Amino acid sequence: MRMGKKKQPTYRIVAADSRSPRDGRYIEIVGTYDPRREPSVVTIDNEKALAWLGQGALPTERVQKLLQISGAWDEFQSSKGKK
Repeated sequence: MRMGKKKQPTYRIVAADSRSPRDGRYIEIVGTYDPRREPSVVTIDNEKALAWLGQGALPTERVQKLLQISGAWDEFQSSKGKK
């Protein structure tokens, strides 16, 4: 979900229904991403992210990269392999 002023984006990483528009209704905020800072800032609640991934949520390519940065994606893959 894009936030911020014109030409100054920040993003909320959200769990949303795939039929919702990009900035439309969402279920829960999982984290934030600020690409304009140097270095860019990624803040993700790994517990919420893992819960949604465990329920079958499919991240976009960009969100998957952000989850890899936070470590949530690797944790999800390792727990997925144990089952």
